[in-house]
Amino acid sequence: MSEQPNATAETEDFEFAALGQARNYRQALIAEFRSAFRGDIIEVGAGIGQMSEQLRGLPGVRRALAIEPDPRFCAEHRRRLPGHELIEGTAADLPAGTACDAVLSVNVLEHIQADQAELNRYAQLLKARRGALCLFVPARPELYAPIDKDFGHFRRYDYPGLKSKLVQAGFNIERLCYFNWVGYFAWWASFCLLKKRSFSPGMVRAFDRWVFPMAHWCESHLFRPPFGQSLLALARIS
Repeated sequence: MSEQPNATAETEDFEFAALGQARNYRQALIAEFRSAFRGDIIEVGAGIGQMSEQLRGLPGVRRALAIEPDPRFCAEHRRRLPGHELIEGTAADLPAGTACDAVLSVNVLEHIQADQAELNRYAQLLKARRGALCLFVPARPELYAPIDKDFGHFRRYDYPGLKSKLVQAGFNIERLCYFNWVGYFAWWASFCLLKKRSFSPGMVRAFDRWVFPMAHWCESHLFRPPFGQSLLALARIS
C-alpha cells in the first residue's frame, strides 16, 4: 500500500454526517461534470460513498470503481452501498496498465502532500482513452483555517497554482473556475473568524436547501465569480 493521504488528519469522521445533508451541493457537482461521465469511471478517495451514490445508474456509465484508503470508510461505504465496486487503497495501488474514461477526485488532492505526483497518476490512468479529469478542491489560501488542519489539508488552491499543476501533468483544461462564491463568506465567518472546528448539520442543511441553489444558479448561468470556496476543473488528456 502507498502512503496514506490523511496521515496528518486530526479527525476521524471528516464530518460525513453533517455533509450528508448537502444533497443539492453534490447534485450540482454531478451536473458540472456530467459531460465527462461515460464508460469507465474511477472515483478516487470515495470516502463512505456520498458521491458514489450519485454516480450509480447515470446513463452512459458502464463501470464506476471507487477507491478509498481508509478501512473504516471502506466498511461504511460497503454497508451503505452493498455491491458497489470498491478497492481499499489509492490511485498508486491500481495495477499497471489500468485505464479509464474519467477520473473523479472530489476534495482529495489537498490531503496529498505530493499533489503533482497524484495528478501525474490521474493523467496516466486517462492517457490511453484520452479521458477526462473531474477535479474539485478547496480554494483560496486565505481561507485556510484550523478545521483545514484538522482534516489533514496540506493546502487550499488558487487559480494560477492549480492551472500550472494541471498543465504540468499534461492536461488540456476545458474549464477551471471558482465554485460556491457565497460559501467563501460562510467559510471565512465560521472557520476563520469564529474558528469553529466542526460543521452543524442544521446549518449545512439550511444552506444547502435555501442558499446554495440560487447562488449556484447565478454562478453557473449568469457569471463565474473571481473567487469561491472551491475550485472546479474539467481537463482532458489529448
